[in-house]
Amino acid sequence: MHEVGLIQNAVAMALETVRSRGAGRVHAIRLRIGAMSGVVPEALQFAFDLACRGTPAEGAALEIEAVPAVCWCAACAAEFACDDFLGECPRCHAVSAELRRGTEMELAAVEVS
Repeated sequence: MHEVGLIQNAVAMALETVRSRGAGRVHAIRLRIGAMSGVVPEALQFAFDLACRGTPAEGAALEIEAVPAVCWCAACAAEFACDDFLGECPRCHAVSAELRRGTEMELAAVEVS
């Protein structure tokens, strides 16, 4: 389960923010997770609770922003929502393999005090 390693890294970054700012506690961690990232949000939540235990992040909220997959059609210069790594442009019906968004796994914000 790669979610454990991912969330451990996110929590470590949040704890570094606590240390660098002289704060005492992490209140929330916000992640942006792409639909095509291969990350299971429920597994992230489970791993988050374990990774935070006994740290200044214990009891913090994990907020996940889902990022939809978006492909780019070079033929008609348009972005469009897609459900896979290959998508058919709804305007010109060309097939695109250029995924512009949807693979993200980003630490978007850390709320500390």
